[in-house]
Amino acid sequence: MYLLVGCSSSKSVINSMVEDTEEEKFFRGRYADELRKKKQDERADELDDERRKVKQQGMKTPGRRGEQIKHEEIDKEISRRYNLERVKKDNKKSDS
Repeated sequence: MYLLVGCSSSKSVINSMVEDTEEEKFFRGRYADELRKKKQDERADELDDERRKVKQQGMKTPGRRGEQIKHEEIDKEISRRYNLERVKKDNKKSDS
């Protein structure tokens, strides 16, 4: 038996258990490609801007699957970038 606490992360766990339809898979892939093109640095953090837009749209129309997918993909992209940076730092340390 699993206990899920009422927070945003538990909602994404529940939603990620649902199998994506072909349309959702296509949307997810296209959106992930779009996120990879966005810049993320101190001056222009386009990923944070995108998250704000998605969150605001989610407030207007709560419960839509598109916004849920967007939140999941933004989280994945941020994790992917974090891991890439960590690997780069580890490689620099091992080269020194």
